[in-house]
Amino acid sequence: MCLIYPAYFPNISNYLVFVNHKNICFEIQDSYQKQTFRNRCYIYAANGKLGLHIPINFTQHNRQMTKEVLIDNSVSWKKNHWKSIESAYKTSPFFEFYEDDIKPLFEKYHKFLLDYNLECIEKINSCLELNLNYKFTTEYEKKINDNDFRFLVDKSKKKIETSPYIQVFKIKYGYLSNLSILDLLFNLGPESTSYLINHPKILH
Repeated sequence: MCLIYPAYFPNISNYLVFVNHKNICFEIQDSYQKQTFRNRCYIYAANGKLGLHIPINFTQHNRQMTKEVLIDNSVSWKKNHWKSIESAYKTSPFFEFYEDDIKPLFEKYHKFLLDYNLECIEKINSCLELNLNYKFTTEYEKKINDNDFRFLVDKSKKKIETSPYIQVFKIKYGYLSNLSILDLLFNLGPESTSYLINHPKILH
């Protein structure tokens, strides 16, 4: 069993954890922190690395928990995110193959950030034909002895280098490492799972 945060369309590093452990415990009892991958991800756009940020209604009073954080649906962020994804990947090898799976995630209403992140993860898992067993924390523990991958949600932590694969704008800007799982999915398609399974071990 490993401990990890349910991020927004998680980075490839998160999925390396998923395929190597299968039994996942999602941390949901923590106090929400801003500027993390809880509500953002990065894709490879025509002008390079592009961040997609989910607006939230967040207050630091009373240490608001991640599972209680509400999405700010007063702005049309889903429409903007999908337009960015479509623009970035419409020429990728497998965008059309997965478009009908991913696009509905940007058309439905979601109240809580946690619920939306989990639905995104489940959809990606389905596309990858990846079966995960997961449960949720019932209390917060600051430290655990083994398999604590919660640090992956912090975008300010050490940079993780993933093995190169084909990317649409690679010739223009070079390989961008450890982007959202969306980048891998749209570029490698069904081979994404093999990439993850055979990837050299970089997380311990």
